[in-house]
Amino acid sequence: MMNLVDGIEAFVKIADLGSFAAAARELNISPSAVSKLVSKTEEELGTRLLNRNTRGLSLTQEGKMFLERSRVILNELTAAKEELSSVSGEPKGKLRVSMPYIPSFFLPVISRFMAQYPAVTLEVDLSDRLVDVVDEGFDAVIRVGQLSDSRLTARSLGNCVMNLVASPDYLRRHGIPACVEDLNSHTCIQYRYPSSGRTEPWPLLNSASGVQNVIPSLVCNSTDIRLGLALDGKGIAFMPGLLTEKYIESGELKIVLGNIVEQIYEINLVWPTNKYVLPRLKAFTDFMVNYFTGN
Repeated sequence: MMNLVDGIEAFVKIADLGSFAAAARELNISPSAVSKLVSKTEEELGTRLLNRNTRGLSLTQEGKMFLERSRVILNELTAAKEELSSVSGEPKGKLRVSMPYIPSFFLPVISRFMAQYPAVTLEVDLSDRLVDVVDEGFDAVIRVGQLSDSRLTARSLGNCVMNLVASPDYLRRHGIPACVEDLNSHTCIQYRYPSSGRTEPWPLLNSASGVQNVIPSLVCNSTDIRLGLALDGKGIAFMPGLLTEKYIESGELKIVLGNIVEQIYEINLVWPTNKYVLPRLKAFTDFMVNYFTGN
């Protein structure tokens, strides 16, 4: 049975990585050992899973069918091991997560989780791109905005309010905008999405002229840099409240056109839907919900 499990694991690695050599490196065995494991698995199942030729390899129709089942088998086996080990010990093992690229906010979150769960190894992807949670092998992803993937389970972390903000010093020097049209005479710091290259639109409501955006005076692809520029009095930026809240409370930033320009996004923690949730994933989800909600 263990040889069959090893063969299934080797087969999944080959399918994911695209070669016997890459799978061997991942499993820390020789390519010939990987080939033998897959051959024995095919013999056990009585069918060919992979087409091998000089141009490369591909999954047979039976291989494609078996791949989905194989992932379930390995996930269930891992979950069973984790559940048994968690009875007498703390959550442990590797956890691959993705979060929006806002280092100044998420680095303290990561540090606090690591201090609370030292046996969990975090592999963190800070990125503003829309990652594919299942196909890219993430254990959990923090996602802002609407959810549409039925393969995912979600827990709400609350809402994120976006507002235009500027420093009191900037507003003293340039004046406080009274309407959307006034923004055309201000320094507008805008965000460019790294994945698409598009600039983030500002939701300019109640505009008599129907203006839906402004001409940017400065564009960058970092939320932290926009925050720094706004704090330094370099212009007006459209920023998430989870970053600006403490500066607004301290008076270092002021909300601009708060009754006109505002957008609310839902923040969710999502992970692939499985029958069992690994103890380390449960620890992470509980921790993130408590951190965001303040419980």
